[in-house]
Amino acid sequence: MLKFGLVGCGRIAKRHSELLGYNQIAGAKLTAVCDTIYEKAQEIGEKFSVPVYNDMDKMMQEVPVDIAVVLTPSGLHAENVVNLSKYEKHIMVEKPMALTLDDADKMIHACDKNRCKLFVIKQNRFNLPVIKLREAIEAGRFGKLVLGTVRVRWSRDQSYYDQDAWRGTWAMDGGVLTNQASHHIDMLEWMMGEVESVFAKSTTALVDIETEDTAVVTLKFRNGALGIVEATTAIRPKDLEGSISILGEKGTVVIGGFAVNQMQTWNFVHTIDGDSEVLEKYSVNPPNVYGFGHHAYYEHVVDCLKSDSQHLVDGLEGRKSIELISAIYESIETGREVFLRFQPKKCKLGKR
Repeated sequence: MLKFGLVGCGRIAKRHSELLGYNQIAGAKLTAVCDTIYEKAQEIGEKFSVPVYNDMDKMMQEVPVDIAVVLTPSGLHAENVVNLSKYEKHIMVEKPMALTLDDADKMIHACDKNRCKLFVIKQNRFNLPVIKLREAIEAGRFGKLVLGTVRVRWSRDQSYYDQDAWRGTWAMDGGVLTNQASHHIDMLEWMMGEVESVFAKSTTALVDIETEDTAVVTLKFRNGALGIVEATTAIRPKDLEGSISILGEKGTVVIGGFAVNQMQTWNFVHTIDGDSEVLEKYSVNPPNVYGFGHHAYYEHVVDCLKSDSQHLVDGLEGRKSIELISAIYESIETGREVFLRFQPKKCKLGKR
């Protein structure tokens, strides 16, 4: 039985604690929770009858923990992961893994040095429709890729940002691109391949925060395909969609719904057995505000650790979306097309 300890007990911790605390993951259990605001940890700890801490070092020293799950504000991820790595225990970290490339590199180096696996949580890769799309990509069913798009049209009003002082800040959070749309940006690159360049514009339309609540991005992929990212938390009055579309010379797939959870289009020039059943069998996952793959992601982590197999999103894989998001912000600040690989100069993300 693998023992998990939560570091950070904010909004996302509810999902993680319920999966572990209610024993929904075979081979895993919750053994401790920690938050610098003791009352937040206490609420979860009492609910699942596990020890409560406001100091992660004390938790790691006093309670058996095989995997530390870092759920703190984004701007603290690097510091927390580097510190936890000294205990030579495996680490899961919520998205984004860091806010700067330097911090991402420090995390990767620390985990390599201390022989602990770093799992970057990208749960939407485990959505059933997304798995099916990835299979079609790997099988070459699209032929030449032409266009890939993601749309995040969600609602986050001022009260959401006022919950915590770090929300919507450059130093600790970032805007819609870093927070809400980071899963979708990761997914687009995972499906379409490495990005050659980006050009982006953003605005802060409806809330009082440092960062953006709305952005549009055009991408050119190394394989010659183009891409579009449309991301906003300025939808009113409620969330609308999180979607991805992949268009190629031999097929088109669109996954929509609230969080890339509903297969809407599955068309290929050359059909194979099972195509006619895809729309029915791979849609819809049950609704959940954080997407639908956390359960499958935890099962993936347990399987990787028990079988010592390669995990889907390690530090190097997680770093790719950090580099892409940094390039997008660099383009926003400079008003120019930015080519990957690059060294950020104007990007504000993660600067303190």
